[in-house]
Amino acid sequence: MAIDRAAEPAPTPAADETPKESRGAALWRELKGILWVVLAVLAFHSFVAKPFYIPSESMMPAMLKGDRLVVTKYPYGWSHVSPTIPNPAAIFRTMILRGPPEPWGITLPAAKGRLFGRLPKRGDIVIVTPPGSNEDYIKRVIGLPGDTIELRGGRLILNGTPIRYQRRPDALVPVDANAPCGPAQFSGHYAQGSDGRAVCRLPIVRETLPNGVSYDTIDLGPSGGDDFGPLAIPPGHLFLMGDNRDRSADSRFELGPPANGLGGPVPFENIGGRAEFITFSLDGTTSLNPLSWFSSFRSGRAGTSLRGGVKDQAR
Repeated sequence: MAIDRAAEPAPTPAADETPKESRGAALWRELKGILWVVLAVLAFHSFVAKPFYIPSESMMPAMLKGDRLVVTKYPYGWSHVSPTIPNPAAIFRTMILRGPPEPWGITLPAAKGRLFGRLPKRGDIVIVTPPGSNEDYIKRVIGLPGDTIELRGGRLILNGTPIRYQRRPDALVPVDANAPCGPAQFSGHYAQGSDGRAVCRLPIVRETLPNGVSYDTIDLGPSGGDDFGPLAIPPGHLFLMGDNRDRSADSRFELGPPANGLGGPVPFENIGGRAEFITFSLDGTTSLNPLSWFSSFRSGRAGTSLRGGVKDQAR
């Protein structure tokens, strides 16, 4: 009887005959996976939200040096300052060569307009990139296009009308490595709290803008930015100021050294996002020792909202 060879199943290859992935192909597959993750993170940072670190005292008392924030990118639309583009050379110089601090990002060339642009509200805390720079500042929106800004004796006058002020109890900021209350910033304000710990006793004035947003400012006395204007804000520009009025490089001051200000009202395109809330805060004592990572956390700051001003608005 004839045997139908075509009906017989094909022989199964032995296990050791299965083609193996080369080491180079496996490495490339892993690199592609990492690349996709990096691209996803950068896209999220560019168009949705990114973390931000407070590097100075200019927004005290609302924010302290060492605070970490979440900044959302979409509330005002997107512009040339929105994309997060890392600068590997700057990262290498800072992290490996231990060079001086410098921005880790690259800013695209300036371009007019925003995609789905919406103006901020007075009182919003925003991230801004000064014209011609790739360094981010954080300031509060005080004036909108068409407003007239003036300061006399440190008191803000908006469209010819002085805004409402109220003297508040002094702020007692615990002294630490990130808030040393040094003579260069707060001469004469070093004190002891009721518990015997060192504090920085700072005089507070609460401002209330016409839209009802209230916030606390630090008033250290006469300073170079106390008298300004009047200045009409041109179309498509915003006037920004820091809450620590006597220690803030903002729209009152010229670009570049020595003032390092914002050079007047800034183009709307240079706003990079809106500050939302504090995620955590560090007192400046972190080191390579993992035990210091926990002891350096400041208590009571995580989750603090940065929207809408203070809760107990004065009337």
